[in-house]
Amino acid sequence: MKISARNALEGTIKEIHKGATTAHVEIELAGGAIVTASITNESVDELGLAKGKKAHAIIKSSDVMVAVD
Repeated sequence: MKISARNALEGTIKEIHKGATTAHVEIELAGGAIVTASITNESVDELGLAKGKKAHAIIKSSDVMVAVD
C-alpha cells in the first residue's frame, strides 16, 4: 500500500465501539498511547476490523486541531 500522508502510526485495535452509523476505533500504539478514529460502520465491516488486529492510524494535518486555554 502506498499513501501520500506522512503521519502513519502502526498499532493494534484495542476496541471498536459501533453506534447507529459511526464507529470509534481505538488503536493502541507501541508505547501504549491510544489513537481513536471515527469511521463509518460500513468501513469497519469492509476493512474487516476486529479487536487484536494490526492497523495503521493515518493522520492528515488538515484534520488536526489545536486549542489552548
